[in-house]
Amino acid sequence: MRLTRPMLAAAAAALLLAGCGSGGGDGDDKAAAVPETATGSLEHLAAEVGCEPTIQIDADELRQASCRKSDADGKFLLATFATDRGQREWINGAKDYGGHYLVGRKWVAVGETKAVTATLRKTLGGDIEEGTDHSAHATHSGSH
Repeated sequence: MRLTRPMLAAAAAALLLAGCGSGGGDGDDKAAAVPETATGSLEHLAAEVGCEPTIQIDADELRQASCRKSDADGKFLLATFATDRGQREWINGAKDYGGHYLVGRKWVAVGETKAVTATLRKTLGGDIEEGTDHSAHATHSGSH
């Protein structure tokens, strides 16, 4: 199965739209020590954080699953990639839909909230990236 960038972005958008508008967490990572960034298969990464992954996409270029972890306070998407370039293209396309991204080498976890990615980071390490914030467009003031 050949996956296109729009298909990959749509898959990420499905999770993100389900959590759109949810708040949560202070996102303060300064106090928490960040471990060395984890590596491995999708199943290995899921086991590291204690979730049972529900596989959504199982292709050569991308493996993607949804997860729920009780102490992460929400759902998250976990994806692994065959190449660094494929990962970056996926992230760049998905970020247009907003969201909170925990990024490792050839993997990404997409959380519903900042609290989810902050909790996952305590186990998986990685770097946090933020998608485009569309909340300013959701409310309009009547005083123009």
